[in-house]
Parts: sequence; structure tokens; C-alpha cells
Amino acid sequence: MSVQLLIGLVLIAVCLGAAVARPLGLSEATVAVPCALLALLTGAVDLPTARHAVAGLAPTVAFLAAILAFGQLCAAEGVFGYLGSVTARLGRGMPTRLLGLVVALAALVTATLTLDATVVLVTPVVLATTVRLAVPNRPHSYACAHLANSGSLLLPVSNLTNLLAFTASGLSFGTFAAAMALPWLLACVLDWGSLRVAFRRDLRAAPERELGLAARPTAALVVLALTVAGFVATTAAGIAPAWAALAGVLALALPRLRRRQLSLPGLVLATSPGFCAFVLSLGVLVAGLLRNGAEQPLRRLIPSGTGLLALLGLALLAAVLANLVNNLPTTLALVPLVAGSPLAVLAVLVGVNLGPNATFPGSLATLLWRRNLPAADRPKALEFHALGLLTTPVIVAAVTALLWLVAGPLSLR
Repeated sequence: MSVQLLIGLVLIAVCLGAAVARPLGLSEATVAVPCALLALLTGAVDLPTARHAVAGLAPTVAFLAAILAFGQLCAAEGVFGYLGSVTARLGRGMPTRLLGLVVALAALVTATLTLDATVVLVTPVVLATTVRLAVPNRPHSYACAHLANSGSLLLPVSNLTNLLAFTASGLSFGTFAAAMALPWLLACVLDWGSLRVAFRRDLRAAPERELGLAARPTAALVVLALTVAGFVATTAAGIAPAWAALAGVLALALPRLRRRQLSLPGLVLATSPGFCAFVLSLGVLVAGLLRNGAEQPLRRLIPSGTGLLALLGLALLAAVLANLVNNLPTTLALVPLVAGSPLAVLAVLVGVNLGPNATFPGSLATLLWRRNLPAADRPKALEFHALGLLTTPVIVAAVTALLWLVAGPLSLR
């Protein structure tokens, strides 16, 4: 192992460790940016490689910034509070029924507004709803965490990993969504089923109760629908979906700016610039690893072909690596190595999106979910990992098999 490769591995470990621990509540970028600079100074990554990595990630990160701000603006307009009240009303105080509705809500929000919206904005609404209904919150809290990962398979805009994979796959927005629709649905159903069994004692019937509906934010809901439609239209026209997200941000932000309910610095902060810088820095470090010798060992681990067994091996490999080193660096490392095959790219995506349900470190979203929960509501590590390790490999394998089946009619094999 070369010195540069060893330095790169250490720097990535430091970045991920800081992102997990968030010392003093500091942004992930506080450590990641200096690590990327140190990699340049030590030769762990050269300047042309760093430039290429940043240029390749820039459109993806621009979309990420816009969609994060859009999610925060939707929350400020009351979109999630309204959807939570509709969910509670339909659930009528029945824990089993409420779980299914929470799974559906989390899956749809994740698919349209990214998994961060589910973790940061939907979870508190769900927890508040369980308190008002006096039902156990564990199954519904777990549903938010699991569906933030599982529910992110559907659209190219549902997850940062999807954006990276979408760019490499060469697929259109519609073909990507068509290929992932049934696998996404199966992943959501299997996650619901596993939670239904695991928490059956918490889901015993309770007296029916009804909660009033929150005020419906009609204008914001229309903007949300038009923005999601804009993702499809812009991508079909060969335009970056970041422009559709930006239009949605402006539609919601300008009225709030005029009413002085929002400031420009506040709008900038809503884009999570620290997290965006973290993603760029991590991309630079991973590019350095691949250049300094990590690419060949990874290539040897990747199964050849796009047969069922090869796709299963690829998805499970991606899932294992995601739980070892987090799904973002796994995506950055694996996707370029299989970019010649759209189906292989999608199989990697199944692994890096579903795999993190096995352990806390699997995705930053899961870590963020756990960190944001009140101390009394945080799951025990043994409970979370026992459920995840028991169910996740089965779900990954089943979803990958279905992906292989639907790939035939779509001519992806």
C-alpha cells in the first residue's frame, strides 16, 4: 500500500468520524475541507484530480443545495404539518393503520424531496402525532428512518446517491423511474412488513381517536407538485433538474422575503452549505484513493456481467461497503467502475440505498435521524442492529431480483 493511499484512507476515516460525532455541533465541513486541503498538500490527491472531482460533482451538489432549501421552505409553509395531520386523521388512533400511513408518507416525501426531508422534517411531526394519539412511537420512528433509505430508490432526485448514479447511468428521468418503480414499491412493502412483525406488541389496537386537520397550505402544495413535475420536464429536455428546484425555491422564498419572514442569510443557510462542502471534499478524497491504487482491488471484487447472480453480488457488495465506510463514499467509489452498464449502476444503488438500514453508520441520514431524536426515544444499538442485520440482506436480495426482472422489458440488460 502506497503512502498516499494510506494518507487518503486515514483522512476519509477522520472525515466520516467527524460527520458521525459532530464535535461541539460543528458542521461536517469543519473537518472535511481541511482534510481535502491536507490531501492536496501531502500528494494524496493531485490538483487535476481534485478539479475533475469537483467539476463532476458540482451540478449534483447544486441540486442538493436547492432541494434542501426547498424542503425547509415547504416545512415553513406548513406542508409537513398538514400532511402529518392528514396521516393522523386517517389513522384514527389505530397504531397498525397509522404505521402503514407513516410508511407511505415517509416513502413519498423521501421520493420527492430527498431522504433528508423525511429525517429532519417528517420525523418530528410523526413523533408529535404519536404523543397526541397516545400510541407507542417506536414503530413509527423506525419507519421514518428505514423509509428514508428504502424510499429513496424511486427518482433520480430522491437521494444524493441517486443523483450520482443517475449521471453515470446515462438513463433518462423516465427510464430511471420506470426501472425503479416496482423495486421501490417492493422495498417499501418489505420494510413495512418487517416493522409490522418486529413491533407487533407496540401495534396492538387502541381506541379510535381523531385529530383535527391543520390548515391546508394550498399554494405551497401546488408549488411542490409543479416542482416535482419540473424535475421530469427539465431532465427530459436535457436541462439540469437543479433549475426546477431553484424555481421552486424562488416561488416559496420570494413571498416570505417580501413579508420579512425570511432573510437572505437564512435562505443561504437553508441550503446547508457545510454539508455541500463536505460532499465536495469527500469526493476529492475518494477520487484520490481511486487514483492511488484503490481502484484495482475494487474492480476485482465487482462481479462481471448483468446476470441475476452478478447483480445480487454487486448489490450485496455495495450494501456491505456502505455499512463499513458509509454509503456516500461507497457510491463515489463504485459507480464510476460500473458506469458502462446502467443495470449495474442501478444494482449498486439498491445496495447503497437499502443497505444502510442494517447499521447506524450506513448513511448520514440514519445518523442524523438518531442524533435528532430526544434522548428518551433513541433506539438501543442492539435493537436497531438486530432488526437491520436480520432483514436488510433479504430485502436487498429480493429488490435486486425484481430489478433484474423489470430490466428485460426496459432493454437494460
